[in-house]
Amino acid sequence: MSVHKTIVLAAILSLLAAIAAPAASAATPYEAYTYNYYEESVPLPAPYVPEKAVTGQSLGVGSFNQPNDMFVTEDGFIYILDSGNARIIALDPQWRVLRTIDHFELDGAENKFANPSGIFVSEGKEIYVADTDKGRVVILTNEGKLIRVVDNPQSEILPPDFKFVPLKVTADKAGRIFVVARGMYEGIMQFDETGRFMGYVGTIKVTTNPADRLWRALATDAQQAQMQLFIPTEFASVDIDRKGFVYATTIDINSTETIKRLNPSGQDVLKRFGHYPPRGDIRYRLLGNNAGPSKLVDIKVLGGGMYVALDSLRARLFAYNDEGELLYAFGGRGTQLGVFNTPVAVERVADQLVVLDRGKNNIAVFKPTRFGELVGAATTEHYNGNTDRSVGIWREVLRMNSNFDIAYRGIGRSLLMQKKNKEAMAYFKLGMDRKYYSTAFKRYRREVMQEQFGNGMTALMVLLFAFVAYRIVRKVRVRRSERREA
Repeated sequence: MSVHKTIVLAAILSLLAAIAAPAASAATPYEAYTYNYYEESVPLPAPYVPEKAVTGQSLGVGSFNQPNDMFVTEDGFIYILDSGNARIIALDPQWRVLRTIDHFELDGAENKFANPSGIFVSEGKEIYVADTDKGRVVILTNEGKLIRVVDNPQSEILPPDFKFVPLKVTADKAGRIFVVARGMYEGIMQFDETGRFMGYVGTIKVTTNPADRLWRALATDAQQAQMQLFIPTEFASVDIDRKGFVYATTIDINSTETIKRLNPSGQDVLKRFGHYPPRGDIRYRLLGNNAGPSKLVDIKVLGGGMYVALDSLRARLFAYNDEGELLYAFGGRGTQLGVFNTPVAVERVADQLVVLDRGKNNIAVFKPTRFGELVGAATTEHYNGNTDRSVGIWREVLRMNSNFDIAYRGIGRSLLMQKKNKEAMAYFKLGMDRKYYSTAFKRYRREVMQEQFGNGMTALMVLLFAFVAYRIVRKVRVRRSERREA
């Protein structure tokens, strides 16, 4: 069956499926979408649907009060930072309360948190808390016993009047601690396993355009004072993957690099191979409510080459693959289950996504749909190098939505690896992937030239032989003519 017949059949099956059953998004209070090559919003089946909302009352621990963060370990244990109540609520994978930690012993006396903003739990179940108003990072055992306090960092590179105000925290397997602190434009603060300040990672470069520099040069002193200073922005959130790469987000309206992936040397190695860099919404209003670019306040590494970022401005989730391509976006603001008031953190519990909503004082739990499962499975197989397996899954995705460009690109890349260059070109064209289309075209052109080389050489030899024979015959005739004339 030709590629074009396959695409037509997929479109027909997609239409029949839509007629036979309502779209998954019909049951949700939001629309899921992605962006195509032309910056157009393309609707998608909902990748996740809301399942339930978890509150402090439903857990039996009393109402949450302005919760700021949560963390879920690899084995599914859940830790909620209930900031307004200055406590940590630890749950097992079945959402049963294990313990509540609202104090610890320091220097022989009871000590409490003060408006903590960030929490992280290591593989060894050590709990790291960014205790914001007390200017410290508190490290506890899983039972709540104090291990260490990181506060008042000392260094020559810190200003004399520096005040340590930690907001978010994470740590790697070596025990190094990474802290997002208020007012730290130099980057993410890094501490060693003993709590000694080591320096900054992921310093944000200042970017200005020529027009800004010209206006500043021509402006008066009063006008310059009112202009935006050319200073870096602060980081907003931080997470870490299994390989020790630190993922972080910034809130910067002038940058296209609001998501970073920092290697152990502090260099940003995030791939941005999609049509647009991963930064949330591509199109948005410039004036009015919810105007401006997305404000990515949290990020979660999902594994399988995927990560999801949380936009607090329009209360949406954006999922990306390892190449930096937007897989899907969904969410919104409202009072219904599945939309948010003030979302502050996103995590994963098994195959579910959970979002902590400070405004609603609850946790929204989302379960994947068939579409979401297929997209995740295909992305993971491709990331793990199993491109042959991903093709069948991508074809199933196209049966559900024939306008999903990433599926075409995924199939095209698999065909390219199988040296089926002509077929790959067709899929890259459908997926608007110019880079890989050019690669497939060059390979196909070389393939055609190699196939036709024998025939071409034979034709060339025949022509050459005919030309030589013609010259010989012509010379013989000329000599005979000359002899007759003589």
